[in-house]
Amino acid sequence: MRTRPVLLVIAHGSRDPRHAATVHALVERVRSLRPGLRVETGFLDFNVPSVHGVLESLAAEGVRDVVALPLLLTRAFHAKSDIPAVLRDAPARLRIRQADVLGPSPLLLSALERRLYEAGLTPADKSSTGVVLASAGSSDPEAIAVIADIAREWRGTGWCAVRPAFASASLPRTEDAVRELRQLGCERVAVAPYVLAPGFLPDRIARGAAEADVRGEVLGAAPEVARVLLERYDRARRPTLTALGA
Repeated sequence: MRTRPVLLVIAHGSRDPRHAATVHALVERVRSLRPGLRVETGFLDFNVPSVHGVLESLAAEGVRDVVALPLLLTRAFHAKSDIPAVLRDAPARLRIRQADVLGPSPLLLSALERRLYEAGLTPADKSSTGVVLASAGSSDPEAIAVIADIAREWRGTGWCAVRPAFASASLPRTEDAVRELRQLGCERVAVAPYVLAPGFLPDRIARGAAEADVRGEVLGAAPEVARVLLERYDRARRPTLTALGA
């Protein structure tokens, strides 16, 4: 029986200890959904183990095949530059395939709604609630366009309105989007953080949500997020489909 590639989840890392704790909780959920799949975690910065260190250890053990999965919601600088650069420096014996980033995905929209319902909304509130889709932000136009597309798609599921907002690099800020939805006449306003783990920028989103009626928690270890990780892994380990861009 052919050995399945090791799944290496690559997280950004943060000085905030909540970040690594959330990443590890998500990875544990992935393991619980796919018993027998070896899942490792590496960080680009601030936390250990580093991506390079994990790859060196895997090579020393005799592992040959690895799927490297960026724990990112959009294809921006880290997915396009940082991670490929780290993977190019991996031991030569490793065969590494880089999986797609997590977003966009219908499962992530389901996770966003889960967090809003956990914060107090109900499905009956959708038509009278405006939502701020609050992401970390990026200077990459592709990443910004994806967030705008997700907001438009989510609006089509029945919300009063959905507006994108960004904690850095781009505008509008969360607080400005909250005020815009008030001016539109939405009965209530909710902020949905489109981020995976707590940290500096998610805290900025939380401060910007001070005037909102409801604020969801970060996506974290939501089961839908774990399922997206496994979808990306399965897609990456099929070479023919990957080569076709499927």
